[in-house]
Amino acid sequence: MHICFATSEAVPYAKTGGLADVCGVLPREIARAGHTVSLVMPAYRSVAHRGQSIESTPIEFEVPVGSKSVKAEVLLGQLPESEVSVYFIRQDDYFDRDGIYGEGGADYEDNCERFVFFSRAVLKLIEQVPLDVDLLHTHDWTTGLIPAYLKIEGDSERLARIATLMTVHNLAYQGTFWHWDMLLTGIDWKYFNWQQMEFHGDLNLLKTGLVFADAINTVSPRYAEEIQSPPLGCGLETVLRARRSVLSGIINGVDYRTWDPAEDRYLVRPYGVDNYREGKAECKRALQRELGLKPDPDRPLIGFVGRLAGQKGLELAVPVMQAWAEREDVQWAILGTGEKRLEKQLRDLATENPGRIGVVIDFSEPLAHRIEAGSDLFLMPSEYEPCGLNQLYSLKYGTLPVVHETGGLADTVTGANEETLASGSATGFSFQSYTQAALAQTLEVALSLYRDHPELWQQMVTVAMQQDWSWQQSAARYLALYRQTIARHQATVLTT
Repeated sequence: MHICFATSEAVPYAKTGGLADVCGVLPREIARAGHTVSLVMPAYRSVAHRGQSIESTPIEFEVPVGSKSVKAEVLLGQLPESEVSVYFIRQDDYFDRDGIYGEGGADYEDNCERFVFFSRAVLKLIEQVPLDVDLLHTHDWTTGLIPAYLKIEGDSERLARIATLMTVHNLAYQGTFWHWDMLLTGIDWKYFNWQQMEFHGDLNLLKTGLVFADAINTVSPRYAEEIQSPPLGCGLETVLRARRSVLSGIINGVDYRTWDPAEDRYLVRPYGVDNYREGKAECKRALQRELGLKPDPDRPLIGFVGRLAGQKGLELAVPVMQAWAEREDVQWAILGTGEKRLEKQLRDLATENPGRIGVVIDFSEPLAHRIEAGSDLFLMPSEYEPCGLNQLYSLKYGTLPVVHETGGLADTVTGANEETLASGSATGFSFQSYTQAALAQTLEVALSLYRDHPELWQQMVTVAMQQDWSWQQSAARYLALYRQTIARHQATVLTT
């Protein structure tokens, strides 16, 4: 197969979130399985400063955007450690900016125009190079128009054969614009209706992709179910229920070349499943020193790394930390940035409780690794979580996750109870009701197990560290979905 990824971001070139991680690793794994893979993304300003070799090409073409024609140039690179060709669509008026989607907390006003241009340019590129693509794998609202263009305008033999898969990484981001931006798309106004491109009077690019794609998937099976109902359907639950026969979920993988405690260059002492007790003990001592916590090997240390936002469960966690602030039997290590209100609350807690609470308001990749390794528990009580990666890192590092049973968290963490402890399948702690009381009760259960049942704790750590959430596993599932989607598309083409 030839799989072409169309995405607005991919590591190492541009990143704002998990989308970039997926599109930087999954193409490489698909190529390693023996398939031809290409990736198309905008040539942002950041692309030139990521230390990767990028070449000019003679390929250029005109792209219709509304009533005007906009020139596109094509740059060419290669995804590191792979045979994946990366095509960068260059148009400096749209992409030579400091940000990807906006700056200073505000979206760019011309985002609809920018990604109309990009979506059309992807298809022009396929015809111009040319690329014999079997399936276009599109991601989120920024590429939502591509399946529509293929269905409505893709009448050339090369384009008509292409199947489309749309992956939703977070349904809350939909690419909604005022209705007059429909003119920019060049698509007939008859498609601006409640069943296709219109959403409460606006143009919705994510909805457009969901309606026109041959198949839809999201980043965990549980999230694929959750988004078919409110509130996590974010208003699109009816659309998703109508397409449930082609909707599925595949958990994102972990790049164990980066997240493996046995090979982690950021740790004072790397460790594996066979020597985790000694390794984690040393990493814990080092983390306590780094964050100004009282050195104590027996005191359970709870870590958190992530965006400081209500959605990530901080609305529950911060009140628990405040209530437990003076407890001597637990420590906290917090790393992240986000809402200023939460940043201040956490800073104040750390100042008022030296030796018990360590807070770093920043993003630090090395410290994130050290918190994963040095903590005993990892806190991830998200209100909703399409997939989540930190709980998967925590499993590998033997740091038992405490999660709200939602989305990918429910799919990847087996909560401790009498049955799972007896069967040896428990890998963490979970709670169903999204309340402060439920979180506090679950943490108490975890702390009790840590103090009073070291043999069960060690069993859980061992089982957690032996879990395999590698990209190889996820890639195999995507390959099966690609084949299924291509076969369905070909059957449709033959009947029409």
